Amino acid sequence: MKILILGPAWPFRGGLAAYNERLAEELQLSAEVEIWTFTVQYPGFLFPGKSQYATEPAPANLRIRRLINSVNPINWWITGRKIRQMAPDIIIAKYWIPLMGPVLGTLLRLGKNKHTKVVSILDNVIPHEKRPGDVPFTRYFLKPVDAFIAMSQSVLDDLKLFEPKKPVSLIPHPIYDNYGTPISKAAAREKLQLQQDKKYILFFGFIRQYKGLDLLIQAMADERMKDVSLIVAGEFYEDATPYQQLLEKLQLGDRIILHTDFIPNDEVKNFFCAADLVVQPYKSATQSGISQIAYHFEKPMVVTRVGGLIEMVPDNVVGFQCSPDPADIATAIEKFYAGNREADMIDAIRIEKKQYSWSRLANEIYKLAEKQ
Repeated sequence: MKILILGPAWPFRGGLAAYNERLAEELQLSAEVEIWTFTVQYPGFLFPGKSQYATEPAPANLRIRRLINSVNPINWWITGRKIRQMAPDIIIAKYWIPLMGPVLGTLLRLGKNKHTKVVSILDNVIPHEKRPGDVPFTRYFLKPVDAFIAMSQSVLDDLKLFEPKKPVSLIPHPIYDNYGTPISKAAAREKLQLQQDKKYILFFGFIRQYKGLDLLIQAMADERMKDVSLIVAGEFYEDATPYQQLLEKLQLGDRIILHTDFIPNDEVKNFFCAADLVVQPYKSATQSGISQIAYHFEKPMVVTRVGGLIEMVPDNVVGFQCSPDPADIATAIEKFYAGNREADMIDAIRIEKKQYSWSRLANEIYKLAEKQ
């Protein structure tokens, strides 16, 4: 069986690339797999971060080809014809932002034949940050897809507004187990030059308005948080000025530890393993890969009751749910420490995370393709 994955992969960095590469590793256990990624993913003026590119070497065990220019329709036609000549059994296209609707939708139309089945894994259908063209771009992408995998109920519900009759399965985001083996909390804190006896919580990932870092910073000003320090690990994908002004206003001093450059894959474990608790104070969400990194490193979580986050983090079991409000976020963090919940939540995480396997996702892709 030949499988083609279209989307981000090395030399591009970030969670989307990590997801496609890890999925390819799983599918390679039973199929011949290629990833076709971008020569140009985002034009420089549209990319919000400092760099789109990874510093790590290419994965040695994967076949990755850079063939897709996201903004050049002539390239779409050429690449689409190459897909048709390849005649894969299954095409997998991840969908995360309507900006990619025209390029991916065109590739699928040109590359499909009666033999090839297309399965899309949906991060979002309706994006967090709305822009002109979202609806027609999304419709254009969805039309040639044969079947879908939604990673949360909210995404599945959104899909039904566009494609109510096509097959869809709800499969949660698998565990991100490709960031290395966990290390001890003491060793991680030593690497980050943190104090061994302090309470540390972690906000991890690209910083965007919908992720609610401002709410968490405000929560840190709550009197109940005076003995807690916050590690912010992730690159700003928007103007950092409002956050800097908020920090100056609240005068939180050295209780906010900023690592606001991109975190390389081999350093991710240091931040998760150093923390007692991972906090996701999102204002809106579908699902989050951050939860799945936390599961891998067996870290309890605080998540807000938005989108699919509550599906991933059972309340009072592997973490706490709260509203996207500074006082409620502070209350959830206080409950974690006051109740000495770390040990029993880690035990619960070890049980809960067994359901989030890559083999489950791979098997569902095969089943959906067979039904078409």
